[in-house]
Amino acid sequence: MLIREALAQGSADLKFADIKTPSLDASVLLAFLLKTNRTSLLTAGTETISEKICKKYCKLIERRSNGECVAYITGKKEFMGLEFTVNKYVLVPRPDTETLVEAAQQIIDSYISKYKPQSTQSITEKEGEKIKVLDLCTGSGAIAISLKHELPELEVYATDICPKALKIAKQNSQKLLGKNKIQFLHGDLFSVNSSPKKFSLIVSNPPYIPSAEIKTLSAEVQNEPLLALDGGESGLEIIERIINNAPDYLVKGGFLLLEAHPPLMENIKQSLAKRGFKDIQLYKDLSDSFRVIGGKYEE
Repeated sequence: MLIREALAQGSADLKFADIKTPSLDASVLLAFLLKTNRTSLLTAGTETISEKICKKYCKLIERRSNGECVAYITGKKEFMGLEFTVNKYVLVPRPDTETLVEAAQQIIDSYISKYKPQSTQSITEKEGEKIKVLDLCTGSGAIAISLKHELPELEVYATDICPKALKIAKQNSQKLLGKNKIQFLHGDLFSVNSSPKKFSLIVSNPPYIPSAEIKTLSAEVQNEPLLALDGGESGLEIIERIINNAPDYLVKGGFLLLEAHPPLMENIKQSLAKRGFKDIQLYKDLSDSFRVIGGKYEE
């Protein structure tokens, strides 16, 4: 079979299965099997592929048709220009979450330039100390690793309640950063040992989908770990725990940044204000929805 014929058949099968991006997914999956990129694949349309590859390709198309996402099938996903290993124990990193990383970078850059000359109890902590960042519910480690990659001077910690997720995060960190660049801790949010008492910045993409809404999500999202999606009846169960406890782990002038469900933003804003956070800001994602919210704690 020719490459272009395989792509046409794969695309048709995915379209029949009501996959939103059939041509893209078909080409990504075949490029993965042939160990090439989509551009090279499309320019080699008249080349022949073996029967063995055809059979493997059909199986991948079937998996995709059944709602398994491309990232789980290939075992990788790009985020912030880095290629992360992913599997069924972690959420697939999404472009929306890049909003959280970019907001964190802005805050760190702003406070380094503003406070470092005086650094007493500012976000930069004591002069000569590294800025400490904590990533809660780290999953694949995408947020923590991206921040450390862009700002190597940070001292980064990351926690997750799922040991299998932490295993993937550690693998990604070693692959993308080298050994021992990030301290990964197993535990439920702040309930971990061997971490600093105070952080300059706490970031999190916690579970935030209301329980009743999960069954309305796409099949591919429903195949992702429920533990990383389900935010309880209101969607705020984990978020409220983070907001209530974060002040105990922030330096004076430290920040908390959260990714969350856009319809929940007003409730989260009120919770942050009630807990003593100031200068609360919201950040829009690529679809122009408010996806990230954060504030500064000074009390």
